[in-house]
Amino acid sequence: MEKTNTQIAMSVSKNTLAVNVFLSLLKLIAGIFANSTALIAEAANSISDVLSTVIVMVGVKMAGRKSDKGHPYGHERMESAATLILSALVFLTGVTIGYRGVLKIIEGSVGELVVPGGIALVAVIVTMVVKESLYWYTRAAAKKTDSSVLKAFAWDHRSDVLSATGAFIGILGARIGLPVLDPIAGVIISLLILKVAVDIFKDALSKMTDTSCDEALEEEIRAVALEQEDVLGVDNIRTRLFGDRIYVDIEICADGASTLEKAHSAAQQVHDAIEKNFEKVKHCMVHVNPAEKLINE
Repeated sequence: MEKTNTQIAMSVSKNTLAVNVFLSLLKLIAGIFANSTALIAEAANSISDVLSTVIVMVGVKMAGRKSDKGHPYGHERMESAATLILSALVFLTGVTIGYRGVLKIIEGSVGELVVPGGIALVAVIVTMVVKESLYWYTRAAAKKTDSSVLKAFAWDHRSDVLSATGAFIGILGARIGLPVLDPIAGVIISLLILKVAVDIFKDALSKMTDTSCDEALEEEIRAVALEQEDVLGVDNIRTRLFGDRIYVDIEICADGASTLEKAHSAAQQVHDAIEKNFEKVKHCMVHVNPAEKLINE
């Protein structure tokens, strides 16, 4: 039996959770033994990834629930609500890491910083390989399901690869005689985390404020409507994001002299065609206007 998109997202999330727990422990232990600020910062990043994954899993689970009396339009926005919480946690993590890195840099200007041990480099290399593998794994699942959540997960993994690269440069620099590069790398990592937090926040907010779809998609919807029998034109199209789904309100025009049954049939055809051709459309509302030219004739 083929898995649903929700089941695929949950499966990927569970695997990601397990990997992030492993990486958190690996980097935290290695960072402590190697006296590496950058690696401890990376461990904090992985811990935030663990919390983020749990939050997203809860959001995906709740968003997948069916409509009920209290929520007739469904629960899709629960995913966006969870993502907003996630962005706040990621932002807090970035601020904390940056603050600690700055303190270390100031401390290093008047004292001697400890050079990170070689185990720190090994831990960072393992992180880079694992996270890059997770990126391609999650990206493949995102393409299969066309899930914005999994796309965000994939890019989160790629940003972790970049931050781990920064940590690698910082630790290597410290070991070749420039120890201040280690806390500097920690600050750079914090900036990358802050950027991810802002991007996550903006995406979630757009899905909770009835943001319209892009013009290209609306034109595709218009084209599908015009292909239907007895549709003489499209007067207006309004779209809005509802979590990861889309609501469509469209006004078509038909022969004003036709019967109510024929006008309803045209509207039904448009409704069915749009929902069939665009999987993310949760519901399409069609309004029929009489074609003015035909009325005047």
